[in-house]
Formats: sequence, C-alpha cells, structure tokens
Amino acid sequence: MRHPPDRPREHALSAALLSRVFHQPSLIYFNAVATYLSIREAARRLDVASSAVTRQVAQLEDALGIALFLREKRRLRLSPAGEILFRHSRRLAAPIEAAVSEIELLRGVRAGSVRIATAESVGLSFLPDLISDFGKRYPRLTLDVSIIPSAEVIERLVDERIDIGFGFIAKPPRQVDIAFRRDVSIGVVMSPAHPLASVDRLTVAQCLDYPLAVGKPEISIREVIEPFLRGSSGITPPMVEVNSIRLLVELALGGHYASIMTPIGAQHEIAAGRLIFRPLGDSGLPTNRFGIMVRSGSSLHLAPAIFYDHAKAFFEGLALPGAIQP
Repeated sequence: MRHPPDRPREHALSAALLSRVFHQPSLIYFNAVATYLSIREAARRLDVASSAVTRQVAQLEDALGIALFLREKRRLRLSPAGEILFRHSRRLAAPIEAAVSEIELLRGVRAGSVRIATAESVGLSFLPDLISDFGKRYPRLTLDVSIIPSAEVIERLVDERIDIGFGFIAKPPRQVDIAFRRDVSIGVVMSPAHPLASVDRLTVAQCLDYPLAVGKPEISIREVIEPFLRGSSGITPPMVEVNSIRLLVELALGGHYASIMTPIGAQHEIAAGRLIFRPLGDSGLPTNRFGIMVRSGSSLHLAPAIFYDHAKAFFEGLALPGAIQP
C-alpha cells in the first residue's frame, strides 16, 4: 500500500465497473484492515495469509486509483479516501454479515458475534460474571469486548462500530438510547482506617484537606465533580489524577489516598471490608447515571439481541452498590 502520489490513476475503473469490485473479497479484506488498522490482525481474524490481505487491499486501491491507508511509524491509519469508503462499506456489509451470522446460528454451525464496549469500572466488576453466565447459556456466541472510556463507548455506538455499550452518561445524544439505567451515588472510596472514614456526611471541601485521587477528564465522573473540586477559587487543588478506575481503587487500598468515584469498580473490596464507601453530600452534586446503551432507531440483530436481553435481566436482578432505585 503506497502513498497517494505513487498510486497510478490511469487504470482506475469506471463507476459502473467499480460496483462489481465492492462485492469482491477486496472489500471484506479492506474492512478488516480498517477495523484493526493492522494487516497481521486482519489476516488472523479472516484466517488467511497476510500476503492475501495485502494483495486484496492493493487491488482495491488500484481499482479506485487512490491510497486507502497511510503508514506512520510502523502503524496504519486510514487516508481521507479510506475513511469515506470505510464509513459507507460498514453499512453495506453489516446486513449481509448479520444475515449470515443469524443463519449459521440457526444451523448451529458456528457462533454469531456481539460487539461490546464498556467503561472500565463495569468491566472490572459486573461484566466477568455477566459474560461467564452468558457463555454457559450460549456457548456458540462470540463476544468481542473492549474496555474504553464512557465517552468512547458512545462514539463507537454512534459510528456503528459496536452493538451494545455499558457506561456512564449524563445526557445521551439523539443517536443513543439508554435501554437500562440506574442513578449511582458519587462518593469517596477509602480505607476503613482513613481519617474521613468516621465522617457520615462528607463534602468535597472536607476531602480536599487530605490526599485525594480523582479520575482524569476522560473518565466520565470527572466532568460531574469538576466544579466542586475547583470551588469558589476556580483553581483545581493538588491531587493525584489518573485515567484508570482500578488505580483509584489501588490507591485507596494503600490507605494514604481517598478516591472520588462511584462504588462500581470497588464493590468486591467494599464487600470484603477492605474499603468503605461514603457518598458525597454536597448540595447540587448530581448522581452518575449508569446504563446499557444501544443505537437509536435500529433493531439489534439476533446475536446482539440475545445478549442484550440477557444483560438487561442480569442488571435488573442485581443490587448495584450506591444505586438509587427508581
């Protein structure tokens, strides 16, 4: 795959002939490379040789007369033309892939697949049990799970790169529906020996008198608590800022820091008595909304629909720590 100036244009196909190319393996191979941005990973997923993937993508680039990928520092990225083609080809390929998956699921030949993205706290806490239970009931279904920030979960839903998302969101965009939701209290997770552990009604101002750990802006809770951290001075006080819920839990376990978060992601430690959770009582502090998210205005295919029904029943029967019952 060469850069645009090296790609010959004189052999590019006409619009009529191009339509035939889009029903060839080259488009399937292109979609795989565009999804994983790796020839090797695309080949592994397709169970073919890397040279076959390279050859098919090059054939598509020759037909179009323009490069679809650019190589930067030993990794690929989509060119502007590649981004356009990928955006449309996903929509072209999705119905056929879903139909084949559902037919094969009915035949029992192989698994259908479900693309899932989840916020880290859910991935650390509830998702392992959910996936294990689901896998026992539906062993032929494949789950593709990514742990990413809640904001990216929403982006992937909007871009149709995943089927179902788990995360925290204050107000979903119009393209996303929260199919199951619970409001969860924001508070402080800390060691039972921490000086704040004996305070029944904590405020952010009280917490700022002690070493504090908080999530970086990419973690959804940060947006909610930011005005309270800045207070009247408008200046964020010194604290440890991390981009990992698990690190917030580990810092709290160390005893020196108190971590501002919801109890989701720390419930195992809380249940074992290694940590305690105290909700924050600041006036005007909103709750953090957890939800199972799907795309608006589109029905789930068979495999994702099966997983969604299972996940919804799982969470409806679950006591979420810190959850405010509707």
